[in-house]
Amino acid sequence: MRKVVLTGIREMELVDSAVPEIKNENEVKIKLSSIGVCGSDIHYYAEGKIGSQVVEYPFPVGHECSGVIEETGAGVTNVKVGDLVVVDPSVHCGECDQCLAGRPHTCRKNKFLGCPGQLDGCLSDYIVMPDFTCFPVNGKLNPVQAALIEPLSIGVYTVKLAQIKSTNSSVGIFGAGPIGLSVLMKLLADGITNIGMIEPLDYRLEKAKEVGAKYLINPDTENVENEIAKQEGLLLDVVFEASGEQEAITNAINILKPGGKLVLVGIPPDAQYIFDMDQMRRKELMVINVRRQNHCVEEAIEQVVSGKIDVEKMVTHTFTLEESSVAFDIVEGYKDGAIKAMIDL
Repeated sequence: MRKVVLTGIREMELVDSAVPEIKNENEVKIKLSSIGVCGSDIHYYAEGKIGSQVVEYPFPVGHECSGVIEETGAGVTNVKVGDLVVVDPSVHCGECDQCLAGRPHTCRKNKFLGCPGQLDGCLSDYIVMPDFTCFPVNGKLNPVQAALIEPLSIGVYTVKLAQIKSTNSSVGIFGAGPIGLSVLMKLLADGITNIGMIEPLDYRLEKAKEVGAKYLINPDTENVENEIAKQEGLLLDVVFEASGEQEAITNAINILKPGGKLVLVGIPPDAQYIFDMDQMRRKELMVINVRRQNHCVEEAIEQVVSGKIDVEKMVTHTFTLEESSVAFDIVEGYKDGAIKAMIDL
């Protein structure tokens, strides 16, 4: 089968590989249909790491995907051959303290698709996964929608963690990439509409406007604090940071009202931020960290099936598996109006 592997910084190759085989009775073999290029994939592509997770080459990358069940193990009952499935890329053990506490996303033995030292990525023709990672969506979603459930589920989980009590709450989002847009889509689906998008790329601001952001701020040309004060004299209740940029953190602290919440979902390139603790303390700001998603795949599917969220609005480019290097280059360089690139098989 075909498989895409990283071979160095900003280098990747399409190689031949053996088709993976089912080894356990709870596993399924999936013929992949659609794969999304994620920001974390780009970190591995451009930097060779995310924090302590360092790539060893060759490295099979990718984790956002959908596909059709081609074979099942003897113990599989939740899906059948021919089913189109959403794939949750996270494999938990089900036995550790975190899993037993209802936190499989922080499982002590977690293995994740396309994560160094864990599982091979999904940029290939086939993968084998445990049955519990698969959610059948026959007749409900198309393959692209199904692949986009993974980033959307992070947006769903992010909003859930924020615990916004009122639809009148004032909200800001830094970063109008796929995760920032997923957060925006979920907020709007929940009836929260007083949302400002802060993003330096004008074409992404236009996409946020199309999705439904109430107002737009370009931090490269406008003073974020002043612009927010014009919109909300008392400043914001919640800020979602989905860009991974230090400047966004600095601005977020300035535009949050006392008692406000700062929700961190973006990944900083150098794995650290500097916080103004004088303001943080005086305002008594709450900081919430987001780790992927927890029990939100089914809700994300329902949001798309019901029509509350049009997840395909974020898609800007489509490529073949052979064009993966072009896709990664365009996404990493913010070229040609790129927001979300999909690779269709």
